[in-house]
Amino acid sequence: MQKYKVSFKGQNIYVGIDVHLKTWHVTTLTESGCKYSFSQHADAKELFDRLNKKFPEAHFKSAYEAGFCGFSAHYALTEQGIENIVVHAADIPTTGKEKALKTDAVDSEKIAWALKRGELTGIYIKDKRYMDDTNLMRLRQRFIMDLSRQKNRTKHLLYTQGVTYPERFRKNSTHWSRNFMKWLREEVELLSEQKMSLILLCEQVENTRKAILKVTREIRRLSTTDRYKENYNLLITVPGLGLITSMSVLTELDNNIMRFPNERSFVAILGLIPTCHDSGDRKVSGEKINRGNKHLGPLIVESCWIAIQRDIELSAYYSKCCQSMKPHKAIIKVARKLACRAYAVLKTKARYALP
Repeated sequence: MQKYKVSFKGQNIYVGIDVHLKTWHVTTLTESGCKYSFSQHADAKELFDRLNKKFPEAHFKSAYEAGFCGFSAHYALTEQGIENIVVHAADIPTTGKEKALKTDAVDSEKIAWALKRGELTGIYIKDKRYMDDTNLMRLRQRFIMDLSRQKNRTKHLLYTQGVTYPERFRKNSTHWSRNFMKWLREEVELLSEQKMSLILLCEQVENTRKAILKVTREIRRLSTTDRYKENYNLLITVPGLGLITSMSVLTELDNNIMRFPNERSFVAILGLIPTCHDSGDRKVSGEKINRGNKHLGPLIVESCWIAIQRDIELSAYYSKCCQSMKPHKAIIKVARKLACRAYAVLKTKARYALP
């Protein structure tokens, strides 16, 4: 007796994946809603082979929640011919029951059902060509944070050992200079005869500073390459935007301003759009949303403190905002204006001119 061969040609199979470091929990749904769940190794080829065996000739649509693995799983899935999207966790519809009974099986199933119902919108998938440049910018920021922690550890050690600063180092502006580092190494005396802890901390500070200098030089070199040169030279004409902020904008956004149809969409990706709660007679506007690029938003805000010193218009706007709100909220409003200026020069390909 000949065995009947089932074909899923022309049908979509919806695949929800709960991604982990070593394993994936997968839930599949057919067009009719037939469910099939399993766990496997974190391997896209293994998944495709299993799906193709279970649903021969079908078209596979998958989704997973954005997380620690970034876009590596996405690229692996698409290379296997699976149509995949990566979804922000907050955009996945979740019932109260699913929140109370959270398991890998529940997570993958809710993704599969939401995908089948067409309720999921994928986030932007970063271009591979810009990944290393983006990582370089983020690495510099981590080095800056590391340096701050190392300096704090060193000062804490001095405080606990009863070390007082000589007159020439009373001002904070003199700290961490070449003479200050020499004083730490050669003249400072701790309570014990040995001061290996202080020497090691000094070495950490010096090594991190060298790493920051090296990565900054590489960033400056990148700004002169054909990939970034034109847009970089446009951005730095905007008061407040320097090397680091400008290159961060270009690398984080894949040097492609055209994917933003308007200023609002650009400001939204920076996380600078204000929140709004409107119910009945009560309407409350917040400072800014919690979504958006976590690396760019703070950089733009930081740049504003420089911009209001160089741009009369922004300075006046900041002063006006401060009359009705606290300075830390007023600077967010300035940041939106600064972001709109950055968008305008990139969109129009015209250098910014001070009024």
